[in-house]
Amino acid sequence: MFDPVIAPSGTLLGLLQRGRGDGTLHALTAPRSEALAALETCVLHDPRHDWQVENRSLYYARLYLDLRGGIEEIERHLFDPEDVLDTDDSRTGLALAVLGHLASYGRHDALELLRRYVAFGTNWAWALDELALRDDDAGLRALAVPVLARFPSDAEGEAELAAAVRDAYEPRPWRLWEEDPREAVGARVRAAREQGSFDRWQRQMRPSGPRPGWSVQAVFDWAQEGLERGAVLHVPAARCLSAVAGPDDRAEILEAARNGSDGARGTALRYLADAQDPDVFDLIEFAVESPSRAVVDAAAEAFERMRSVAAVERARRWALRPDELGAAAGRVLACRGGAQDSKLVLAALREAVRGEGPDAPTLWTLVDGAGRLGIACAAPVLRHVYRETASSHLRGRAARALAATDPSFAAGFAVECLWDCEESTREVAARHAETGDARVVTQLRRLAADPAEEDEVQTAVRSRIGPDAAEV
Repeated sequence: MFDPVIAPSGTLLGLLQRGRGDGTLHALTAPRSEALAALETCVLHDPRHDWQVENRSLYYARLYLDLRGGIEEIERHLFDPEDVLDTDDSRTGLALAVLGHLASYGRHDALELLRRYVAFGTNWAWALDELALRDDDAGLRALAVPVLARFPSDAEGEAELAAAVRDAYEPRPWRLWEEDPREAVGARVRAAREQGSFDRWQRQMRPSGPRPGWSVQAVFDWAQEGLERGAVLHVPAARCLSAVAGPDDRAEILEAARNGSDGARGTALRYLADAQDPDVFDLIEFAVESPSRAVVDAAAEAFERMRSVAAVERARRWALRPDELGAAAGRVLACRGGAQDSKLVLAALREAVRGEGPDAPTLWTLVDGAGRLGIACAAPVLRHVYRETASSHLRGRAARALAATDPSFAAGFAVECLWDCEESTREVAARHAETGDARVVTQLRRLAADPAEEDEVQTAVRSRIGPDAAEV
């Protein structure tokens, strides 16, 4: 999947792509046709950089309801010939999840479209999971025949069916179909479930990777072999080294950390950092001068995991370095530093935004650190990250940090956060948004009454306006 093209944050499309609460608020006051066109662009062309963890479906479904939008364009997208050619979940997953939420809100057209896609669409398993949460038993039982028809009654087809039953995210439809008296349905699904259980047991029994009986050098060799295959194994290899190595092996591990192969160096550095070895700091500093990106990344990662007082002291010395180790030191101080480290954390935050932009991975830790340390003068940078990042998770972290650093948050960004796509961000807003704004009270009541809303959000709402908020 290619990274999506995100429109500027000042446009309606850009706001909706980011899942910002302001997107909903602007859409409700924009011309309806323009708002629906922007909404459909988002749903049919998933704007998330990480579609597996970022939320958008409930956010878009609620806006469909508010705009009284039809689902004709979703239907065309799902049954486009491209559905057969591009089988990646990311092409249709968001649209199917939106339909699932619409079905839970009582949209029968969405329910029927999901049923039809299960019968004829490529990403049928996702659609079936959506229906498993919303459809009645009769509706699900009616889908048994078209789903099972996807699997030929030969050895390969039965193996594929067993894998589908085993890997189903929502087992309810398969359990219903097991009870079907027809042999071509019930007996076949029961046999597939039994085969899937056997396959899972076989995988669990099959040994993989090194065991405690291995030597230290064997662990290093395994890590290097993985690196040559493109697999980064220094983390599991370091865990294995903890089981294999004894006090007499320290000299060998120190030598590997300084002069070993790339896989061995990463493994040894991680092991020594986890063991709080007194020589690890000098070895990490030496490793970041390596021409190997794998070694540099492993060294910085190993240091960032360290939680000792000595690690924090070393981070204060390294924080101004213009390299990966300096960036890691800034993150260490963001997580474990004290008030005296505020200037260093703020400098790291500013440098990350200036050098890498508002979506830099390092910002997640630095933004949290600015909030944890209550760095008031970080608020302008945090507001910039909040506005511009395409990551709804990072925006939520920025909102939490602003709640701790920016006195204007309650009357500003907290209001729009009530409509945000991420439940954790809505929860922050529910705890901080000023209720003097009539929109705030109305939205709090809506969230309290919405059965699709997360429990944490509703608890936060009721802590602000009482347990009977939905009935007021």
